[in-house]
Amino acid sequence: MSELDGGREPHGTVRNSAAGARISGAVVQAGQIRDLTVHSHAAVPSAVARALPVPRQLPATTRRLIGRESDLAALDRELGGENGPGDVTVVVTGPAGVGKTALAAQWLRRLSDRFPDGQLYCDLRGHASGGPADPAEVLEGFLRAFGVGPVPRSPAERSALWRSLAAGRRIAVLLDDASAATQVRPLLPGSEHAVVVVTSRRRLTGLGLDGATFRAVGLLTDEASTHLLAQRVGADRVTRERIAATLVVERCGRLPLAVCLAAARIAGRPGQPLAVTAEALGQESGRLAALDVGGEGVGHALDASVAALGAGAARLYRLLGLLPFPVLTPDAVGAVGDLGRAEADRLLDELLDIHLLEEADGGFRLHGLVKLHARARADEVRDRPEGRAAVDRVLDRYLATATAAEALLSPSHRTLRRDYTTEPVGSAREFADETAALGWLEAESQRLADAVRWAAATGRAAAAWQLVDAMWPLFLRQRPARLWIEMHRIGRTAARSVGHRDGELRMLTSGGAGLRNAGREEEAAEWYTEALHLARAAGDPLVEADALYGLGQTHRTAGRLEEAADCLRTTAAIREACGYLRGKALARLALGDVRLADGHPAEAVPVITDAHRDLAAVPAAYEAARALAFLGQAHAALGAHDEARRCYAEALAGFRAGRARHWEARVLGLAGDLAHDCGDLAEAAARYRESGALYAALADRDTDRPAVARALDTLIPPPSPTEDPSEA
Repeated sequence: MSELDGGREPHGTVRNSAAGARISGAVVQAGQIRDLTVHSHAAVPSAVARALPVPRQLPATTRRLIGRESDLAALDRELGGENGPGDVTVVVTGPAGVGKTALAAQWLRRLSDRFPDGQLYCDLRGHASGGPADPAEVLEGFLRAFGVGPVPRSPAERSALWRSLAAGRRIAVLLDDASAATQVRPLLPGSEHAVVVVTSRRRLTGLGLDGATFRAVGLLTDEASTHLLAQRVGADRVTRERIAATLVVERCGRLPLAVCLAAARIAGRPGQPLAVTAEALGQESGRLAALDVGGEGVGHALDASVAALGAGAARLYRLLGLLPFPVLTPDAVGAVGDLGRAEADRLLDELLDIHLLEEADGGFRLHGLVKLHARARADEVRDRPEGRAAVDRVLDRYLATATAAEALLSPSHRTLRRDYTTEPVGSAREFADETAALGWLEAESQRLADAVRWAAATGRAAAAWQLVDAMWPLFLRQRPARLWIEMHRIGRTAARSVGHRDGELRMLTSGGAGLRNAGREEEAAEWYTEALHLARAAGDPLVEADALYGLGQTHRTAGRLEEAADCLRTTAAIREACGYLRGKALARLALGDVRLADGHPAEAVPVITDAHRDLAAVPAAYEAARALAFLGQAHAALGAHDEARRCYAEALAGFRAGRARHWEARVLGLAGDLAHDCGDLAEAAARYRESGALYAALADRDTDRPAVARALDTLIPPPSPTEDPSEA
């Protein structure tokens, strides 16, 4: 007979509800017994039951848990104070190696006085090679820990006995590495005084139905990671080699397991500089191997996480390792996996659930070490048909979507063919208007650049230069000088490598514009001259005109105004002869700008006015807005301030509608100049500030920005050392 608590009915007691009779000891039903409820359990001496063992099973942890103060405080709040409510279940989730078990164990150990009846622990083996633990097996261990035996065979009886034993007792239970809510649920004691902490790589949202709360554990900060390293290898050593220590922490990705493994490697080599370990971790191909100590490491932990995935999610994880993008969009995920949106969402959710993927910036991201692991898995298929097809799908999807944006934003530029390996057009994004198209190009600019580099690196030359060509509206309107030049260098080499003359010519003329805008006039002239010779040799007058137009603009930027005017007149004549009236208008607009720069605004006005009329008729809203900006400059130079103000206002509206931030900033600066000339210094300062803020937000240096800053400084002198800059 086992009496689990003083004053309670002993187990194995039979009570006759009618007569109140009590029978103790082993009970066997014989014959017919009426009006009796019978419960039988194996008997143990009552004296033993009254002195149940007090299990203290929490795993060992370091005395000081570094960088988890906010997590510990959040867990404390779950208890609601010193005498707060019991029956608390907290699910601590996070990726492999982030320190979930250490956090949970230390928290419960700190509160040991609140659990005088015991602290239990079980490894649920959610990601062990042998499979997860059976809840019935765990219950047997818990019951035996309290001296109960023999244990009932039925899982339901074990669960009922566990709840009976836990009732009224102040206990803590740590269920480590759970695989599913269904594994955890039978182990919940249901006691009003029990606290249960569940750790898992999975989110286990199903336990919310049981009243559980959730705490996601993230990576350490750089400072905490460095302190953790110092704790393991010695603060003096870290202080002496601060730069190497910083590199070690950075290359461990602030993952506690990785930092501890690196520390073990360092501690085992006391005479070796930290720089040796930093260098070993600097080789991406061998980083996971360097974070393996005694057969345990980050790679093994990630292997276990992947092993828990379904076949579809495991395949997608492997293919994600092919992608070069820091942040993955749903479109890229769908393309690499050849998945519809619903199936991609389901598999992404499975990867998110086990923390192999995290949400970031409207997409998804693989932690640095996880990316290396996924990349190693991708090596299995990289050069096979599955891998090659996955890369082609992603590049073709980006090329088709960028081309759709280009066709909407720069229809006259959209003239060269596209070579697709797959059939991406039906899956390419459709844009409702120019704003949506330019918004997509802006949001995807870095991924498009990565796709260009990726295409070139994998021998897909056609995709490389055609992607650069499709990005033209982004270069034209946003003026990202460094990106513009880099992309066209890659595109030029790619087009030349496959002997695509039209592609090479396009790269030379478009890339020359980027070089010119970056202030590299001589190199720009070389590109345009090379394009001019190629176009004449091929007998292509329109491309010849493009090269001459670029040369004219380059001469104008370099101050060679007569050479510029000659090139632009020839350009206009060729384009008119070919029936390219929009191109003729652009050449005339550039010629009007040259007349402005030459100090002849009166001659510029009719030329620019005619160009504006023709561009507005096309319609070419962006170019028409440029014409208005030049026309405003001409009127301002002639003293027609009201007309100049009107032109600038209309130009600003056009550039804002087209999200042409460079030109918006430029016209705001011109409006500031106009206000200054009119004596309105407050208006001038306001316009200069707006212009400066826009320039500051642009990706690259712009030659107009310093001029705006200088103009503002002349209006508002810098504060003296005794003034508060915030009040300026």
